[in-house]
Amino acid sequence: MQIVHRERAYDGHFKLNKLTVKTQQGEELPREQFAPGHAVAALVFDTQQQQYVFTRQFRVGAERELLEIAAGMIDQGESPEAAVRREIHEELGYDIDQLTAIVTMWPSPGTSAETIAVYYAEVSRQTGPGGGLAEEHEQLEIIHLTREQLAEEKIQDAKTMLAVQWAQLHKP
Repeated sequence: MQIVHRERAYDGHFKLNKLTVKTQQGEELPREQFAPGHAVAALVFDTQQQQYVFTRQFRVGAERELLEIAAGMIDQGESPEAAVRREIHEELGYDIDQLTAIVTMWPSPGTSAETIAVYYAEVSRQTGPGGGLAEEHEQLEIIHLTREQLAEEKIQDAKTMLAVQWAQLHKP
């Protein structure tokens, strides 16, 4: 398939593109593409407390609160590494000691152009309050879990599940 036409159908908090794709047989099909931008996320491990640090917050898509790794959007002109450092400080209040890239993935490639760069971050000092930014209307709770407690959690967020499984394989 090939994209032969693209137009912005909605340009609000999120973006929606209206595409025309051409099949190998020459047929043109209308498609919509969710285009929220690109994001970062990180599983954070506090090496001093020997605990993972998560957020719990309300998510509109899920229509409820979810336990998640720290995450956010990459700002215009910002590198993924700078964005993940900023997000961890805003949401959890930590500065990063060691950062390991896990993967950059498409969470829903059938409908969305969004990618998420997922990291593992080791931290040892909390230098801010965390909790998110008031001007972004973030209302999140910081959750600390030991390895044992994390093994008992029912995780339903895909990026969080991926990062936790990576840690279980690489950071026993």
